[in-house]
Amino acid sequence: MDADVRFMKEALKEARKAFLKDEVPVGCVIVKGGKVIARAHNQREGRQDATAHAELLCIKKACKKLGSFRLNGCELYVTLEPCPMCAGAIINARVERAVFGAYDPKAGCCGTLYDLLGCGKFNHTLKAVGGVMEEECSDILKRFFAEKRRAQRELNCLTKGDG
Repeated sequence: MDADVRFMKEALKEARKAFLKDEVPVGCVIVKGGKVIARAHNQREGRQDATAHAELLCIKKACKKLGSFRLNGCELYVTLEPCPMCAGAIINARVERAVFGAYDPKAGCCGTLYDLLGCGKFNHTLKAVGGVMEEECSDILKRFFAEKRRAQRELNCLTKGDG
């Protein structure tokens, strides 16, 4: 099995944890030397913290494990294309390579809206690879938001009857 697929499957496990916690299902793992050294999933709702994205939480864990903010030789796998905040953190952590699953047309900064990682204007540049297990990564997000919309419609129907 291709290493990118193997590690994206690990990131999807994290996304499923987020889904079960009613968080936007995004998961992330950081790999060094062929081994997962950190894993995390979105926790914005539970923590009520706008910065509790899977990538940032995972980067913090990896930095703690390695005892350095420099994640030299590390690869980051995330189920959704990183937003500007996360792309900036990936650059600042000196991650060697970033791999993502689903493209994000609303906030993606690894080529969709912008290419912060590869633009060459920062002190660190890296290559992002997108579309790895794209269908699976996209499906969990679609399912999550479809359930949210369905629940909102049901709530709207119930409250209309109260008037």
